[in-house]
Amino acid sequence: MVLGVSFDTVEAQKHFADDQGFPYRLLADTDRTMGMAYDADPSDNGFARRTTYLIDPEGTIVRTYDLRGEDLEAHAGVVLDDIRALS
Repeated sequence: MVLGVSFDTVEAQKHFADDQGFPYRLLADTDRTMGMAYDADPSDNGFARRTTYLIDPEGTIVRTYDLRGEDLEAHAGVVLDDIRALS
């Protein structure tokens, strides 16, 4: 399952998902509860840090990816490789 989360409103998330054609759910964490729990608290510019978590079926975070300065084009491939390695 893939979920995206940001501090934006439900309406902003829907607009973004529709505009970008995202095939997965985007969650609106407007009170920043989830962001703080997952240590994706706002950076200096007020936006949540771009972080990906690979979570196993038991709910354990097995890998964290900090996307600052990372090649976003290659990121999905890296995550998929890690999923295959864990399977």
